[in-house]
Formats: sequence, structure tokens, C-alpha cells
Amino acid sequence: MALEAIQEVTQAEAQAKAQCEAAALQAKQQLAQAQKQARQILEQARMDAQAQTRQMMTQAETQAAQQTQQALAEAEKDCQALKEEARGRLDQAARLIVEKVVNR
Repeated sequence: MALEAIQEVTQAEAQAKAQCEAAALQAKQQLAQAQKQARQILEQARMDAQAQTRQMMTQAETQAAQQTQQALAEAEKDCQALKEEARGRLDQAARLIVEKVVNR
């Protein structure tokens, strides 16, 4: 009977060791899988951030182009107004020049 008890204990120890090794292997596999998923999530987040950055850059460029066009249109309008004002004074300036030349 003692031999049977020793065999049972030996068998129980072997089973416990096998279960422990299996649990360790399973834990390693789960860790590897979790790390793989974390890398995938990180890569997806990086790609999403890049896409969002590109979209924001495109929007900023579009907005800058619109603001540039508005500024150019405003400058053109101001320039035309100054030209009109100068044309209006051209006759007066010509008369002043003629007067100064004639009165010398």
C-alpha cells in the first residue's frame, strides 16, 4: 500500500508539474498575443494620427489659400481705389506743374 501511495504522490507531482508547465506556456502565449494586439493597436493609432494630420494640413492649406485670395482681392481693390484717386488728381497735378513752369 505504501508503494501505491508513493506512486500516487509521484503521479500527482508529475501532473502538477505538467499543469504548471502548461499554465506557464499558456501565460507566455497570452502575453505574446497581448503584445501583438498592442502593437497592432499602436500601429493603427499611428496611421490614424497620420491621416488626421494630413487632413488637418490639407484644411489649413485650403484655409490659407482662401485667406491669401481674400487678401489679394482686398489689396487689388485698394490698389484700384488708389489709382482712381490718383487719376482724379492727375489733371490738378498737371495744372500745378504747368503753372510752376509758366510762372518761372
